[in-house]
Amino acid sequence: MQHAAVTSSSAASPAASPAVRPYRPEDREALDDICIRTAHNGQDSRPHYANPEILPTIFAAPYVHLEPELAFVLDDGQGRAVGYILGTADTPRFAEDFRAKWLPLVADRFPEPSGPPSTPDEAMIRLLHHPERMVVPEVAAYPAHLHIDLLPDWQGRGHGRVLMRTFLRALWDRGVQAVHLSMVTTNTPARAFYDRLGFHEIAVPDPGPVTHLGRTTKQFNRL
Repeated sequence: MQHAAVTSSSAASPAASPAVRPYRPEDREALDDICIRTAHNGQDSRPHYANPEILPTIFAAPYVHLEPELAFVLDDGQGRAVGYILGTADTPRFAEDFRAKWLPLVADRFPEPSGPPSTPDEAMIRLLHHPERMVVPEVAAYPAHLHIDLLPDWQGRGHGRVLMRTFLRALWDRGVQAVHLSMVTTNTPARAFYDRLGFHEIAVPDPGPVTHLGRTTKQFNRL
């Protein structure tokens, strides 16, 4: 951690404490970096993708572009985002907006493969070009969905709980009653985190490598 130099004989003012705050446009680069460094089962994705920029293009950037009012960051106390939670209040509408408003901005950078995906990058690009995959009938009663990520040094310190409480309250204030997420089933630390925060599994036929979880937004203040 860098420390500011003391420029006078008096003691330097103490640094501000880490805190959750609303997303700001200048956080965009930091959010992309957080996503890349946590997207492979909670670990750094860079060893696994030729171009890991595809990951925030799917899982972070479209949310702050389309619904910035539901994006919150953990500020390290010096203005730098070191974690985030973001999502949408209405998944079917978000999927429509993703196709109509987001995909045209990025499709040229990530053209869809002509055949079945043969690399991890191509598998993710296929997801990019098919936002309707987000609309799963079995989770219709949980219309909102979210993504939450923290850099490794900031995990396990209660910050994820504060991020989640902030997001659930924002949904509750908008009259949204329930939220879901999907996670890679093998990411057992993430599952333990969500279990502690009151999420439960939602049965979805043939879910592939992911598990769907949901909870109400009610009693967000008890987290």
